[in-house]
Amino acid sequence: MHYTWPKKKLCRREGVNLFWTEKYDLDKSKRSLLRSRKTSEYWVQLRKKQLAKRMFWLSEKQFFSYYKKALTSNIEWTTWEKMLKMLELRMDNVIYRANFARTRMQSRQFVNHAHFKLNWIKVDIPSISLKVWDVIELRDKLKESPLYKSLLEEMEEFSKQNKWNVSSFTWIDVDAKNLKITIKALPEKQDFDQIIDIQKIIEFYSK
Repeated sequence: MHYTWPKKKLCRREGVNLFWTEKYDLDKSKRSLLRSRKTSEYWVQLRKKQLAKRMFWLSEKQFFSYYKKALTSNIEWTTWEKMLKMLELRMDNVIYRANFARTRMQSRQFVNHAHFKLNWIKVDIPSISLKVWDVIELRDKLKESPLYKSLLEEMEEFSKQNKWNVSSFTWIDVDAKNLKITIKALPEKQDFDQIIDIQKIIEFYSK
């Protein structure tokens, strides 16, 4: 998915840093200006939907498909739980959560270029839905590349100094030494981005 707007403009539109890097930080005055607008309930729901869609770097068609799947699934969770779990379990998102990429955009690019194996098979589809005990691993020939070698060294150094927990998500097991990720469990409510108001998104689509 490629947005034609400049990324900083997208962040200003939603009033938050959608990409979690310093480059897209917003100053307080612009955020407060956005929040001070008089808005309708529809406008609020729309903005919450756009924010989440852009955070996961998805098209409208892709994002709406997750809502439809959540609505029709017979799994005994609420619609919002099902939708967020599906988004969290995308392969590109898991690689981002494990800190193997700085942004979801970068993670998407890594998967598109087949940098990783899923259960020991090379894959290039960022939207693959992962399951408990699935294993993601960087392909051997890339472990010596400058990009990943520096990441590995950084992880190892911070780990020694106890300054950085490689992944703060308990449902993901990260083997930083071998650049491997194992899905240990399904993500729970506390694992979801608190900035996402999924109830407003469900209300928007249910009209």
